[in-house]
Formats: sequence, C-alpha cells, structure tokens
Amino acid sequence: MLIKISSIFLAAVFLAGLLWTRPSANAQGAPTILNSGNDPFAVAVNPATNKTYVANFGDASVSVIDETTQAVTQVPVGTHPIAMAVNHASNTVYVANHGDGTVTAINGNTNSTTRIEVGKSPVAVAVNPATQKVYVANEFSNDITVIDERGSTTSVRAGNRPTAIDINPATNTIYVANANSNDVTVIDGVSNSTTTIAAGVHPTAVAVSPVSSKVYVANRGSNSVTVIDAARNTSTIPVGSQPVAVAVNLITDKIYVANAISNDVTVIDGASADTLTIPTGSTPLSLAVNASTNQIYVTNQGNDSVTILDGASNSTSTVATGISPRALAVNSLTGKVYVANLRDRTVTVIDGQSQNYSHRLDHTPKPAKWAR
Repeated sequence: MLIKISSIFLAAVFLAGLLWTRPSANAQGAPTILNSGNDPFAVAVNPATNKTYVANFGDASVSVIDETTQAVTQVPVGTHPIAMAVNHASNTVYVANHGDGTVTAINGNTNSTTRIEVGKSPVAVAVNPATQKVYVANEFSNDITVIDERGSTTSVRAGNRPTAIDINPATNTIYVANANSNDVTVIDGVSNSTTTIAAGVHPTAVAVSPVSSKVYVANRGSNSVTVIDAARNTSTIPVGSQPVAVAVNLITDKIYVANAISNDVTVIDGASADTLTIPTGSTPLSLAVNASTNQIYVTNQGNDSVTILDGASNSTSTVATGISPRALAVNSLTGKVYVANLRDRTVTVIDGQSQNYSHRLDHTPKPAKWAR
C-alpha cells in the first residue's frame, strides 16, 4: 500500500536535513582514482546510499560509483543515455536513452535493469518524491511520458521540443520548458491536464523553488529568465548571454543562472529579483548547489575547470578538471562533487569542504557529442 505523505511536510523534512547534515569545517578529502565509460554526459547522486551514477553517452552504459568503497560498476542501458534522475524512496535510477526512445530503470540495490518504452528521443527526466511518479520529456515526439510506481506509462502532450523538466512536489505540479514553441507546459500531477504559459525565446532550463512556489525558466535565445509565481503570473529578468542552466538554493532563496557565452553566472535574489553578475571560466554549462554548505559549482567546458562560488560572500575559486566538463552533481551529505568530463572518459571528484580533488582519472581523448 502506498502511503501518501504531505508534500509540504516532505519539503520541511528535506530542508531540515540540509541544515542538520552540514559537513564539519575540518572535513578533509583525499584524491581518488575512478573510471568512467565513453563520453560521460550526465551525473546523478543518491546521498542515502552514497552512490553516484554517470551516464556514458558513447557506450550505452552507466558507471555506478560507490563512494564508500570507491568501487566502480558498469551497468548496460539503452542507446545514448543523456539524462538521469533518482527516486530515493525506491532506490531506483531512471536513465533517459536518447537514441532508442526508452528509459532504463536501475535497481539501486542490485543494479538489475528494466526497460520502459517512452516517446521519441527522451532528453530529460524528473521524479516527484511525493507521488513516486517519473516524468520524461521526449524531445522529438513533443510529449511527456508519465511512469507510475508500477512501471505503467501515460503520454501527456507538451509543446514543441520539450527539453527540460522540473517538479514542485508541494503542489504536485510539473513544469516543462519547450525550446521551439517558446513556452512552458504546466501539468497537473493528479489529472495530467495541462496549461501553457508563455516564456522567452528558446527556453532551455527550468528550476522550481517549492518554498516560494516560483519557477525559473532560462531562455537561451532572449538572454532572460522568466519567473512564474504561485498565481502563474510571469515576469522577466535580464541575465547574461545564452543562459543554459538554472539552479535554486532552497535555504537562501538565491537562484543561479549559467550564461554560456558571456562566461558568467547571474545570481537572482528570489525575494527582491535583484541580480548580481559573477565571472566564471569559459563556457559555463551546468550548475549544482550544495545548500548545506552554501556552495555553488559551475562547469566551464571551454577551459576544463569548475568554478566554486561561495554563496555567502560571492567569492570564487577554480578547480581544474578533465577535458570538457559537461555535467556535475553534489552529494549533499558528504560534500563530494562529481564532474563528468565529456571528452576524455574522466570523472573529477571534488571535496566540497576542503576542495581537495582528483582529476583526469583516465586520459584517453574522445570526441565531443551533444555539447549543447
């Protein structure tokens, strides 16, 4: 029997966990050497199991990294795995396989897999922790596949070329950025009914703040962020050139936008909508926030580095990575940051507290693919 817990309560527990699991200021990390597959493209972390999952676009596999033992296991998945999401309650990892229209569900306990048919060219996936449903954005069939806890699927129509998805578990609402129709599809998680909200040009990324119930949509083509409030009114905030990623710090209510062409991050104050611009390295492509340490990590694909931004002082430091860092994820309990380096089969491991790190774990160059 599925027991439904208030999603507001879940959000409160999540925030409390972030506040009570802050790593010790004296925490130290040692360099490690790990392996990955071809063209590592996406990363997801399950802090409850201390496992990290790396989707290897080039060889149809996921590398499973056990942080405790440092063991690495390769799990076969579908063709061109491009995005992942973790269902922490069931310890299941959902992998969107862009090349064959499937999602691979990985059992986190056994690494056994289940194949689920979805739409054409799935490109993004998200889990609603309150309902245990999984939402998959299918880029070229213009729809969303909803997967329930039994593995059954339902198709929901979206806009033209859905490319990003995020969920507000407190309201059971799903937001989908449609890159070619310049809008956001809003899905009611109970009925699967939809509404459409206009955005800027080529919305590419979306992030939800369950605390404020605001939604932030990065518009790559108009150098702006569309803000959707709880009443679904919208406002527009100018940012840097070609914003491609957005993330929210739920504790500080700060929003971080990576601007790929202007080589900077725009920091938005969620309460006042004031902005601040902070320089990064070359071609920042992805962001991850560790709310427990108030540190923000930015991959700089153009100069093989990660910018670490201190959310309190807005000061920055830089860590070298492998070639062409494409994605990263944070283990909020241990402070470890895992960076997938697209072009040289590497994973860079950053100790988020001491900033000790290992990099270039395998030095074989590989051609870039899907560097959006």
